[in-house]
Parts: sequence; structure tokens; C-alpha cells
Amino acid sequence: MDQPTPPTDARTAAVAGLGPDTQEFLKALGSPTRQRIMMLFAQGAELSVGQVAEHVSISQATASQQLTLLRRGRVVTSRREGKTVYYRADRDGALAALAELQSYLTTCC
Repeated sequence: MDQPTPPTDARTAAVAGLGPDTQEFLKALGSPTRQRIMMLFAQGAELSVGQVAEHVSISQATASQQLTLLRRGRVVTSRREGKTVYYRADRDGALAALAELQSYLTTCC
């Protein structure tokens, strides 16, 4: 009797589901507020929490929470300069999550 062929890496990923980093990436994209924040970082912009809050018309506490979720989802990255934290787009993180998502969708759909 023929043995079934073992699944490829892409099929294994599809069966196992998306990895936690890609799941966090998708969660980060799920909010209209976070989507507006993401657009602030176009073309290499680097902004502090206060600047993000001002541009999106939200409180600094809300901006900080939203940026934390975006950082967890590898949409943005941060660096500290003194007491100020600056955020910018995390291109490598986003591309990695998109590559996994593409592989998953190609296999499952």
C-alpha cells in the first residue's frame, strides 16, 4: 500500500496554523486607529508617542497602548533617546509576517 507523501514545509505551516508573530501582526492591523497610526510612519518617519497622539487626535496613554500592540505585531520598532521613545516602521518584521501569511494562504486556499 502506498504511503502518503509527507507534507512540505508550507503545508506543515498551514496545518499548524500561523505562528504567534504573524497572529500578532494580524491583530495589529485589525484596528482603524492602529491603521491610521501606521500611515504616519510612511517614508521613514520617526515619531514620539506625543507626536503620534497629536497627529491621530488621541491621548498619549491611548497612543502608547496602540504603539505597544503595533510593536508586538512587528509593524513598528522603537528606540529610546533619553526619556523619549521614538517609533518607526518595522519593514523587516512586516515583510516576515506577510511572507508567512502568503505561504499559509497559498497552501490553504
